[in-house]
Amino acid sequence: MSVKLRLDQVGMTFPTPNGAFTALAPVTLSISPGRFVSLIGPSGCGKSTIFNIVAGLLEPTSGRVLIDGADATGTIGRVGYMLQKDLLLPWRTVLDNVILGMEIQGVPLRQARERALPLLHRYGLSGFEYLYPNALSGGMRQRAALLRTLLFDTDVILLDEPFGALDAQTKLQMQEWLLGLWADFGKTVVFVTHDIEEAIYLSDEVHVMATRPGRIIESMPVPIARPRERGATLTPEFMAIKERCLALLMSGHGSALGEAA
Repeated sequence: MSVKLRLDQVGMTFPTPNGAFTALAPVTLSISPGRFVSLIGPSGCGKSTIFNIVAGLLEPTSGRVLIDGADATGTIGRVGYMLQKDLLLPWRTVLDNVILGMEIQGVPLRQARERALPLLHRYGLSGFEYLYPNALSGGMRQRAALLRTLLFDTDVILLDEPFGALDAQTKLQMQEWLLGLWADFGKTVVFVTHDIEEAIYLSDEVHVMATRPGRIIESMPVPIARPRERGATLTPEFMAIKERCLALLMSGHGSALGEAA
């Protein structure tokens, strides 16, 4: 099976007044094209460090990041990266926020708008195209931010707790929306969340991390057929994965759940 994204013994150590601090022990992880993979773990386990390294924002102290087999370590622009905050520009309309990545890549403004407009209609933003972000709900803002990330036109998408600030009902709706978007676009998604059920429901694989130092302690496939329905969260297979994740997270490898990454 081919590999889209590979972390090859990627580690990160920071100097401090008290000596070197290992934020991330050497991590090796291979993700196949089109897979949806989640990272879960306590605060300080290195999830955000991994994302910053993959995005080229942080140079690892050891190891390499490979995309399609080519060394992409320290290279910006090879992946789409969305944080929990939508970071929509308040002076731009929804449409012009969504096309920002295409503009940065040099796509002419008219062409970018023509490409994005049908997607806004298809993915639940019809009627909001020419509004400004302050007129949108949290869920609508996240839809716009996710479309902007996808239209950056990279094969790998990093999503760092995109639904963490949403209410429970909106969060469930956004999970369904994201799965539809992922199925249509066929991107390789790496997803960070503190919500174990969210990680299992969305993912093909769940990787559990621990801290001191940050590392992956177990990787679990999710053998639940797609497309998934909410009833999948009540199946024995789902519950078994959830119980295993909880056992690992509560076993003393890291700090309590619910803290920020």
